[in-house]
Amino acid sequence: MRLFAAVLPPEGVIRELAAEVAALKKLPGAEGLRWTGRPGWHFTLAFYGEVDDDLVPDLSARLERAAHRMSPFPLALRGGGQFGHGRALWTGAEGDLESLRLLAERSEAAARKAGVRMGEHRRYKAHLTVARGREAVAVPVRPYVEALAPFTSSTWTVTDLCLVRSTLPRSGVPGEQPRYEAIGRWPLGPARSA
Repeated sequence: MRLFAAVLPPEGVIRELAAEVAALKKLPGAEGLRWTGRPGWHFTLAFYGEVDDDLVPDLSARLERAAHRMSPFPLALRGGGQFGHGRALWTGAEGDLESLRLLAERSEAAARKAGVRMGEHRRYKAHLTVARGREAVAVPVRPYVEALAPFTSSTWTVTDLCLVRSTLPRSGVPGEQPRYEAIGRWPLGPARSA
């Protein structure tokens, strides 16, 4: 399974971002970008890639422990930026970014301890990808980054950590999006006894 750990914004925040993205899509050159879909809007904490099925139970148990070691924290979408000269356009975050970074580090550590092969460690940069560049068409994304600059969503409380399965498109249909399915969700904060 192709897996990653993530924080998923609530539906109200997704609606706010959808309105912002709709405005971005009206800017000149927007058709030259591949826009991500609402089901794929998330903050990736740790990308695991292809994970053997037999490692998933241990990974899940370790992610659950990591979630229980964190307290819920406030977060909002804020502003925008790019990676790689238009390779990716994203909105960032504001709020308790230290807790978000710590949750990302613990999600990565959980995978390493469970035996998931991870690439080299990179410093966490909170971002939610809204569009990607197309290889054949170079679209300058500076106008989009500038248009996102004043954007701030409503603040919400992050209350859980999700393990998400990503299924890549196989049809070859242009514009087809990956499918995402949360296969594990653990509340932040101490485990509650039944």
